[in-house]
Amino acid sequence: MKRQNVILNQKTILITGAAGFIGANLVMKLLRTVDSVHIVGIDNMNGYYDVSIKEYRLEQIRKCKEENSHSSWTFIKGNIADRGLVDTIFKEYRPSIAVNLAAQAGVRYSITNPDVYIESNLIGFYNILEACRYSYDMSEYGIEHLVYASSSSVYGTNKKIPFSIQDKVDTPVSLYAATKKSNELMAHVYSKLYDIPTTGLRFFTVYGPAGRPDMAYFDFTNKLRNGEVIRIFNYGNCKRDFTYVDDIVEGLIRVMRAAPEKGVMKEAVPVPPYAVYNIGNNHPENLLDFVDILQQELIRADVLPKGYNFEEHKKLVPMQPGDVPVTYADISTLEKDFGFKPNTSLREGLRKFAEWYRRFYMD
Repeated sequence: MKRQNVILNQKTILITGAAGFIGANLVMKLLRTVDSVHIVGIDNMNGYYDVSIKEYRLEQIRKCKEENSHSSWTFIKGNIADRGLVDTIFKEYRPSIAVNLAAQAGVRYSITNPDVYIESNLIGFYNILEACRYSYDMSEYGIEHLVYASSSSVYGTNKKIPFSIQDKVDTPVSLYAATKKSNELMAHVYSKLYDIPTTGLRFFTVYGPAGRPDMAYFDFTNKLRNGEVIRIFNYGNCKRDFTYVDDIVEGLIRVMRAAPEKGVMKEAVPVPPYAVYNIGNNHPENLLDFVDILQQELIRADVLPKGYNFEEHKKLVPMQPGDVPVTYADISTLEKDFGFKPNTSLREGLRKFAEWYRRFYMD
């Protein structure tokens, strides 16, 4: 087990992408479980998907804050690609921990809209790294730990299953994946040159209530409810390591508390305070099984009517550019260092999503 060397109580934590799916859930978990925490969130609230869902998440955070008056929550609408804004936030709030979840997501969207990926995922992350670098000039300690989102997409055409953090990730098949691999390389440089403790987390297909509408489970639900046909790629021969959002958040908080430390290898070669982990369910599900469970839970939650003819509303189609056939996380290092393994079953997670969908869209 890694040593817990970062205290979250009474600290200021910066969370970028705070109105996003993972970001908002992280904010609420910290408000509920950490004593006297001061959270500063930033999000540009862009229109990549329905902004009303982001506004809903912010409203849930506001309610959570009211129930936990011992902590504080500050939200800033802005873009981390704005260097001046990022520097101002660091100077004004002086965060001790930063969690960078702001990014332009989506594999397919990166094919048609590459500019936004360069702006948010590369320039934005560079601005965060630079602000962390200069944070040590503003106080005695500066940033104690920078945690950032990477992605299972970095594994690209890797044929070895399950995906291990020891595997080479030099063959991305989308610009999105390339930007996430670049984030890991950039973080390594800043850890090496400036001793900034950084940890990257390769997320595997995160899902749950109030998630992203562009994700398959959400998109399928919208289409099935509207009587449309859903397309199942690679003729159903895809597997995904679906990971429930609460498990992701629990892993994030455990990682936040244990910053990597400098070390020394043989011949006195210094090792930077840098780490990368997979965080996934460690149990890939066949896409056809996944959609079968989804439609069962949608019927159970009265999102779809009983007797819904699912077979008439699905179509098996070839793989799309930028996609990979399988994602499967080897999380042995995460388990060893943090004693943690995601444990939410796919049916349990999809049931919670279906119940939320009913309340949000239909009640």
